[in-house]
Amino acid sequence: MIDLYFWTTPNGYKVTIMLAEIGLHYRVLPIDITSGDQFGAEFLKISPNNKIPAIVDHDGPGGKPISIFESGAILLYLAEKTGKLLPTEARARMNVIQWLMFQMGGVGPMLGQAHHFRRYAPEQIPYAVDRYTNEAARLYGVIDRQLAGSEYLAGDYSIADVATFPWIRPYRWQGQDLEDYPNLKRWFNVIKTRPAVQEGLAVMSETKKWEAKPGTASWKNMFGAKT
Repeated sequence: MIDLYFWTTPNGYKVTIMLAEIGLHYRVLPIDITSGDQFGAEFLKISPNNKIPAIVDHDGPGGKPISIFESGAILLYLAEKTGKLLPTEARARMNVIQWLMFQMGGVGPMLGQAHHFRRYAPEQIPYAVDRYTNEAARLYGVIDRQLAGSEYLAGDYSIADVATFPWIRPYRWQGQDLEDYPNLKRWFNVIKTRPAVQEGLAVMSETKKWEAKPGTASWKNMFGAKT
């Protein structure tokens, strides 16, 4: 059994989609990041960077429990555990890993900053809005060009696609229009119809959509806490 420490964010949905794709049983342990659950002492033992998602696999290597934080590391672990969505051939494997790292090092952080400065910042800073909106457009362009010659980011459907898709879903938050990126749009529409993707996105979908207005406790828990 896998315990998934989860909230309804793009990084959280990477893991629910992955678990649905590979067919592993798990239970969801909600970590309400708007209420500060991520700063609890027990959670910090599992995720020292106080971020979701994190997992505990009670049937880890050697039959012993293992805890893992960082969504990219979780995807790699689950792929290696099951032999799914990550090739074993060296060149194909590295191709998937480099696109996974592209998501972890670029797509997630930069689009997350676009979300922050366009939606959550206590004041609109034109330079920051332009900076991250333009960077989002650049990253969308990288993806679109890659998908011009490939059905998926790294050849076959893989953890690179699982990692990237949830961050494209809120494209309007990032100031983007999928009509400007026809190859990315085709890829996005194909992935969103996958049964496992729909199953993964259904996790806690009934949760009230959260907003973190500057100055509120929710905002401080998400953006202002120094713990």
